[in-house]
Amino acid sequence: MAKSIMIQGTMSNAGKSLITAGLLRIFRQDGYAAAPFKSQNMALNSYITKDGLEMGRAQAVQAEAAGLEPSVYMNPILLKPTNDIGSQVIVNGIAKGNMPAREYFKYKKELIPDILNAYKHLEQISDIIVIEGAGSPAEINLKQDDIVNMGLAKMVNAPVLLAGDIDRGGVFAQLYGTVALLDNDERKYIKGLIINKFRGDKSILDPGIVMIEDKCNIPVVGVVPYANIDIEDEDSLSSRLTNRKSAADIDLAVICVKRISNFTDFNRFESIEGVSLRYVHSVDELGEPDLIFLPGSKNTIDDLRELRQNGLETAILKAHAKGVVIFGVCGGYQMLGEEISDPDNTEGGGSIRGMGLLPMKTVFEKVKTRTRIEGSVLYNEGIFKSLGGTYIQGYEIHMGSSTIYSTGKPFTNIKSIDGSFDKDEGCCYGNVYGTYIHGIFDHEQVVSGIVKALAERKGLDFSDLHVKDYVSYKNEQYDKLADILRESIDMKKVYEIINQ
Repeated sequence: MAKSIMIQGTMSNAGKSLITAGLLRIFRQDGYAAAPFKSQNMALNSYITKDGLEMGRAQAVQAEAAGLEPSVYMNPILLKPTNDIGSQVIVNGIAKGNMPAREYFKYKKELIPDILNAYKHLEQISDIIVIEGAGSPAEINLKQDDIVNMGLAKMVNAPVLLAGDIDRGGVFAQLYGTVALLDNDERKYIKGLIINKFRGDKSILDPGIVMIEDKCNIPVVGVVPYANIDIEDEDSLSSRLTNRKSAADIDLAVICVKRISNFTDFNRFESIEGVSLRYVHSVDELGEPDLIFLPGSKNTIDDLRELRQNGLETAILKAHAKGVVIFGVCGGYQMLGEEISDPDNTEGGGSIRGMGLLPMKTVFEKVKTRTRIEGSVLYNEGIFKSLGGTYIQGYEIHMGSSTIYSTGKPFTNIKSIDGSFDKDEGCCYGNVYGTYIHGIFDHEQVVSGIVKALAERKGLDFSDLHVKDYVSYKNEQYDKLADILRESIDMKKVYEIINQ
């Protein structure tokens, strides 16, 4: 039977996901079969498994760190917020529909058998399961029906490491307050404290560590430094979305819609010298980019309506008129068409005029498309014509079906991994492009082709551009994270906690 260790945090974005990924990498390096588990994840970054099931992308990243193929057993419940009070509920990889928060809170205890079944499956194939909590275990208004923090720790008898974020300030209050708000039968599960994202001289922190250990009667097992690790983020709390960057020689702007999803699609461009990737929230921030990305959205119609109200749609249309390249992915692709309609009330019903930059229309459907694909970019006449024939793979995950008019051209030809279809996909018209394929920019040929074409257009020499193999690059980052955790966390103590 597998042993376990659980990472909980004093708040959202305390660093639970990265610590989990780093520990999984360490256990793999040490010869153990280790697997990630998060019973319930709320995020708009998701992933499609080889068998066509949807899970949180953070757990897919953690599986990658552990050297495993992602499985929906690692994240049996995924909540994708559709508005401020409700989410699409995905259980065992399949969407069950949208639920208001109050309705879901009444329903979620019925999902405990699904959680335990997934966990038991991982127990059979793992030596160690690294469990990630969600938010904070000290949300006293939610504790009674908890299935992701202390409620889960009790269910599977998992020892807990509690991480606090010192970068935001008040880490000792975070740790002490969280422990103090737990019931006695919950507090006993916390076996160690972690101070995360520390900058500076640790010796200055040492007196506080002695005091917090005395007050909580729990050892501090690590002080993890703030590290520049390029590993995909879990959700829209990501600092990537708020960092203000200046434009580089090749300037790429991502329109940060309210319900942005799978923004990790664009991470690949961030590591290229001479290229800036900026997330734009307002007209004032747009500037004069070389390319504008419209990302995925969990509520395409509402987000398009908001772009219309805040002036960004007008700014995008003006940029297009000046020759700026526009590229939409998934929901962003849908926005670029002539019309979006929702006859089955999938995202609230009704219809809306699109931006009119691509000759196509989209109709939302009740059944979500979920499939892994491979294929190639088709030849076209736009700025990215050199991409024709380039191999791609990735996944589709969307609620709509788009129809191209005769004046448009498909962007890719794809087939499903399971062989169930072979089709043309996406649309291009002039220098406007759209696709449903998430992961299309994970391929160095696609990324380098886009950057070189934009550079050539500006008269810049990017002929010596080198884009690293993405798999190798990610493995370097996982190893770097593992090295940092080995140096900053008492792994001997962690193994003792796991084996107790």
